[in-house]
Amino acid sequence: MKNKLERFMPRGLGTQLALAFSLLSIVLTTALVALVERRAVAEVETRIGEGLADLASQTSDKLERGMFERYREVALIARRAALVEHDYEAAARAQVLAQVQQSYTYYEWLGIADRDGKVLAAGNNLLVGANVASRPWFRQGLVGGFVGDVHEAVLLAKLLPPQPGQGRRFVDVSFPFADAGGKVQGVLGAHLSWRWAREVEQSVVGSFARRNSVETFILSSTGKVLLGPPELIDATLALESFRRATATRQGGFTVERWPDGKRYLVGYQKGAGYSYYPGLGWVVLVRQGVDDAYAPVRDMRTQLLVGGVALALLCSLAGLWMARRVTRPLAQLARSAGEVSGGGASSIPSDQGGYAEVRALSRSLDTLVGDLEERRRQLLQVNSTLESVVEARTLELRRALDTVRASEARIRAIVDTAHDAFIGADLAGRIIEWNKQAEQLLGWRRDEVIGKRLVELMLPERFRPQAGQARASFLDGGQDGALDRRVERVVTDRHGVEIPVEMSTGLTGQGDAATFSIFLRDITERKRIDRMKNEFVGTVSHELRTPLTSIRASLALLADGVLGPLPADMQEVIDICNDNCIRLNRLVDDMLDIQKIEAGMMSFAPVMQPVLPLAREALRTMRGMATAAGVSLVLDSGPGAEAIVANFDMDRLTQVLTNLLSNAIKVAPRGSPVLLQLIAEHGGARLSVCDRGPGIPPAMRERVFQPFVQIGAKGSDAGGTGLGLAICKRIVDEHGGAIEIADAPGGGTVFHVILTRDGPARHAPAT
Repeated sequence: MKNKLERFMPRGLGTQLALAFSLLSIVLTTALVALVERRAVAEVETRIGEGLADLASQTSDKLERGMFERYREVALIARRAALVEHDYEAAARAQVLAQVQQSYTYYEWLGIADRDGKVLAAGNNLLVGANVASRPWFRQGLVGGFVGDVHEAVLLAKLLPPQPGQGRRFVDVSFPFADAGGKVQGVLGAHLSWRWAREVEQSVVGSFARRNSVETFILSSTGKVLLGPPELIDATLALESFRRATATRQGGFTVERWPDGKRYLVGYQKGAGYSYYPGLGWVVLVRQGVDDAYAPVRDMRTQLLVGGVALALLCSLAGLWMARRVTRPLAQLARSAGEVSGGGASSIPSDQGGYAEVRALSRSLDTLVGDLEERRRQLLQVNSTLESVVEARTLELRRALDTVRASEARIRAIVDTAHDAFIGADLAGRIIEWNKQAEQLLGWRRDEVIGKRLVELMLPERFRPQAGQARASFLDGGQDGALDRRVERVVTDRHGVEIPVEMSTGLTGQGDAATFSIFLRDITERKRIDRMKNEFVGTVSHELRTPLTSIRASLALLADGVLGPLPADMQEVIDICNDNCIRLNRLVDDMLDIQKIEAGMMSFAPVMQPVLPLAREALRTMRGMATAAGVSLVLDSGPGAEAIVANFDMDRLTQVLTNLLSNAIKVAPRGSPVLLQLIAEHGGARLSVCDRGPGIPPAMRERVFQPFVQIGAKGSDAGGTGLGLAICKRIVDEHGGAIEIADAPGGGTVFHVILTRDGPARHAPAT
């Protein structure tokens, strides 16, 4: 496509410049016309729209004022003596009504009816004796002033003289009339001809409509056309202008599409009555076709286009003259360059005619030609030594390649002779390396697994979703907790047998070339030994608990003086034995808890429940120990703590908090507080135990959660078994939470216990 277009482009610079000037003129003219047209359309739309809105407002105001006059007239007529007093006969009343009807020609019918709805008299003697009790104007007129919306004539349609055009339409107005005592005697009703509204519309919009093709509509409060073109009378229009007028009760204008498919500029105004006349909610719309409204803009656009074409022609002629003036010196310079390239000359004259830029270009080209000659001479010299340089570089590349191959062979030998199974995988999780130890451990040969997905090959089905999520998180920039450390995982061999392994994973390389290096060590035997150890510890602990319970009970009885007063030295020995028996019993309980957790035998019953009762129960339990140690316990829960919930086992978490509070009380200085804080965190809860003790060195923080590691206390009698924090961590881990250590503000240590709403979650092996 590009080559086809280039064939039609002019070759010469002068012609191209002339064409560019012409195109630029056309583009600027088009842009100017578009800009002016847009601004003009906006201004015309605003000017005409505001004019239509003003016409709608004037028409609406005149309609409401006219209806107020009719409303007031009927109210005044209803109070005339001739209608109210009984002394007047029906003929006299009819004469009075006829005089009024002759004075106000818009009333098609004016009459009175008694309380039963019988017409007593009428200005034109029509409907006399008829019963109008079912008519709305009579029923509503009995209880007060009534104004009914526009409707077709019913009883009077056949009695009144024919009316040219469409049928008769009335607006009903009625008021009750009463005697001197205030008792209602009947109703005065008036049928106002709707031709009155057309004359009001003509008086406001008539002259403007004849000049500008404007149409006026009067709509009822429900959108029904009361006044407008004959084909739309009684039609209901769902228009944006009607919605705006009804919603805001303020005038304005809009551009919208009507049911005939044409777009109109529409001014609107909703009536709101006048004085004590309540109004019927009429909406006045004044519309003008968009094509008629924008006709001046089209004329202006035509004028601008004609002027733009003329301007483009002038600019093209000026561009052609300027292009020839610009390109003449360049053509001379091109001829001189052609002579140099053909060998006819060795330099380019720098005294070319034209302007300063061409002379500077001539000098630069002459200098460039000299430089090229010098470079060509140097290139010939370089070519003579290039072969020897290429040969030397090739030899260096061969040596480097040999070094790389030797390193690869060395790495292969190391991997093949490693004691652990080695697996290499790319970022997509596909196997790229598999040593002999991996073949022996898992049963697959190397050629059988290369290219297969590691997760599907050797990971149990229940762990695969979590492994996929961990790899996706790592690829998105997250951290994999299994990298650069040893973790225990479960894999399957080719026969589906699950094997416990110790896995260490490393990442080598960068970007898309990065690979995972995975070493696996079979720990089946170690697991068996651990189970034997746990069974032994559990058995010994159970065997120790029975005699310890008896010893503790006996010592407690002796210490409490059940056998009578003891000598002071004997009492001291008994107390020492009792205290150490308690410690030994606590050690056995802790060892049993550790054994149950590691054997998976400790039961958990997590329930979604509030966390605040847990904190209060832990403080209540430890209140006595704190009082004896001279330490105060403080609960910091803050507002909204009652709404904090998590999924946990109340008994097990109480054991965790009491253990942490016990440790804090032991190390806290006498008179200092121990703070238990509860806050919401990540949709769950965080419980923090803070003391003012000596703190825990950072080097110890990784070890304190291991069994039999003790934290220094403030007294020799405050030491523990060294199992409490290990039990706390394992209970929290079983709940899917976390326990952390940090420095407390102002000195001391704070333990954070983090609980989740999701409850216990097992960690899947990473890939």
